[in-house]
Amino acid sequence: MTVNEIQKAAERGVPSLVWREGQQRRLQMILDAAGSCLDGWLLVDGCGLGMYVDHLAPYVRHATGLDIEYDRVLEAHPHSLPIAGWVCGVGERLPFPSGRFDLVLSHEVLEHVQDDRAVLSEIVRVLRPGGRLVLFCPNRGYPFETHGIYWHGRYRFGNIPLVNYLPSAWRNRLAPHVRAYTRRSLERLFDGLPVRFLDRRIVFGAYDNIIARRPGLGRILRSLLHTLENTPLSFFGLSHFWVAEKEKISTTEPTETAEKN
Repeated sequence: MTVNEIQKAAERGVPSLVWREGQQRRLQMILDAAGSCLDGWLLVDGCGLGMYVDHLAPYVRHATGLDIEYDRVLEAHPHSLPIAGWVCGVGERLPFPSGRFDLVLSHEVLEHVQDDRAVLSEIVRVLRPGGRLVLFCPNRGYPFETHGIYWHGRYRFGNIPLVNYLPSAWRNRLAPHVRAYTRRSLERLFDGLPVRFLDRRIVFGAYDNIIARRPGLGRILRSLLHTLENTPLSFFGLSHFWVAEKEKISTTEPTETAEKN
């Protein structure tokens, strides 16, 4: 990879290139969270190469994938289903009218954007009342920083232990290219937005890479960690999984309680 490619991968992440059990599990979580919103218009905000667009498109009326990288949008387009559309754009200024979508998926994207609060505000704007956001993003409690770090001016790829447990000023010097969220920091991003939360939890990964190398050990590890999702030890999980529903606008007029003199 060139220096520019390494820089881009660090700042914007590397899209999924394969579909494995981990992606399939998350797909089912998305389908379960979407409910009746599946029968409508879907936006995948930060779609990468379009894998989630392709796998969700059969369940919805229309699917749109948006990504900031023009090359990724071009690569995603040829293999998509006829009901899927593609847009090159940024999450802070979504090129769609208010209330366009029934369902928005943001999958491990929020941590990479310039302005995460603006991105969430835009997502809520383009949701119809009653529409849902399904959000995955990194958990600050996870023992590894999965996006690598910068050390002495050079980017070092890999899972770096304990970085997320450092004070924020130190962590952000090592990982200025990516965020990790506590529950409270996510809550602050939603402050003032017209949503109610249907689900807020932390999930572990599927550890497909470990299973590929050591199938028996990897599957025991996966089973154990997925069991921990239902305990306080979920604090150490890989990702936040939040489902938010845009509040419906009341059409009821206030009742007049007193006659005018």
